Amino acid sequence: MLRRLYDWVMGLAASRHAPKSLFAISFAESSFFPIPPDVMLAPMVLARPDRAWSYATICTLASVLGGVLGYAIGFFLQDFGIWLMAATGHAGGLAEFQCWYDKYGVWVILAKGVTPIPYKLVTIASGLAAFSFPMFIIASVITRGARFFLVAWVVKKFGPALLPVIERRLALFAGGLFVLLVIGLMASHFLGGSSGGACAV
Repeated sequence: MLRRLYDWVMGLAASRHAPKSLFAISFAESSFFPIPPDVMLAPMVLARPDRAWSYATICTLASVLGGVLGYAIGFFLQDFGIWLMAATGHAGGLAEFQCWYDKYGVWVILAKGVTPIPYKLVTIASGLAAFSFPMFIIASVITRGARFFLVAWVVKKFGPALLPVIERRLALFAGGLFVLLVIGLMASHFLGGSSGGACAV
């Protein structure tokens, strides 16, 4: 099923409705759609390098708006939000996300927005945890913009041959930064004399 969805998205990238489709895919991916917009953004930038930044802007705006929908699902439709998380294989994710939000706040959104973790989980969990909505929007703009503009820049500058390698290194680098951040915050928490268990990473 995922393979058919992937092929469908790639087909949209080659159509005359590509920008509108890119907006729709980016919007849906932030709340319920399983295919990331990167797979559509990359071939579109490759075909029209002169539009790389406009395509990245479309991705960012649509993703943030879709994130608002995900947040609303978690905040107003909690049972549905929990079901969506379970349906995507993260049935026990809410308690973990809640722990992260309690300890690390906005850094959870900033760190996970650029990693391979589906962003829909972050948006829904943010609503479920009643995280500050203004901070959620600001963090979403920063982290999603960084991701999509970096993908656009990589494709524009290096082409498709190096994209998979760079994306793998980017995921590793982002994951390493997040681990270091968590270790630093946990160490600070420990040295400060506070008690309580640490969140799983």
